[in-house]
Amino acid sequence: MAQQDTGETTGANTGERAGGNGVDQAADRLLDAVLPHVAFDGWSEVSFRAGIADSGVAAGLARALFPRGGVDLALAYHRRGDALMRAALAARDLSALRYREKVTLAVRTRLEVISDSEAVRRASALFALPQHGVDGAKAVWGTADAIWLALGDASTDINWYTKRATLSAVYAATALYWLGDDSEDHAATWAFLDRRIENVMAIEKLKAGMRDNPLWKAMAEGPMKAFGRVRMPQRPDDLPGRGW
Repeated sequence: MAQQDTGETTGANTGERAGGNGVDQAADRLLDAVLPHVAFDGWSEVSFRAGIADSGVAAGLARALFPRGGVDLALAYHRRGDALMRAALAARDLSALRYREKVTLAVRTRLEVISDSEAVRRASALFALPQHGVDGAKAVWGTADAIWLALGDASTDINWYTKRATLSAVYAATALYWLGDDSEDHAATWAFLDRRIENVMAIEKLKAGMRDNPLWKAMAEGPMKAFGRVRMPQRPDDLPGRGW
């Protein structure tokens, strides 16, 4: 989602960045003030203006921080969730977990740090609109990127893209399931997530088996050799990639 915040958070309620300046704090204050209005008016201009009135942030500064009003605030809320997830994972010892367990935990953590499911529901509806679909796709990709970075991913080749594309699909599907899940402690969502991760691991096993296949080796040296030259983005604005 828009430029990805790489700073740590100082609390789950405000999401203010450690050492953040006055502008950062104003943005957080405005976002906090908007959230109570989102349940009734969505991520809209109405909510945006109500948030300005409630937060005391100057209208000019608010518009400079969030030029598109509610849309940019929804993206900021999504980035706040990414930052909270990174902080939560950084505070845990993941060394004893298997690869799939780490990924599962990261996705689950990302959903559990969300303080307002209705705000997510409203954002999902907003980003389902054609004019905001690209923003929504970037947001989910940014979450997948944040997860892989939190788990220490060091890939720089085509795997950088495939990992994030696969995890984006898993996260998006799980988030939508989570929004409609009324089971106790979201047990049905975590079972759904386990099944999606199992699907991903099956694909990874298939890929591993193909590497030893003579036909695949021949293709890798022939028509698919170009994929070996693919590298991760080197600039923040080189989409898809980091820094939204």
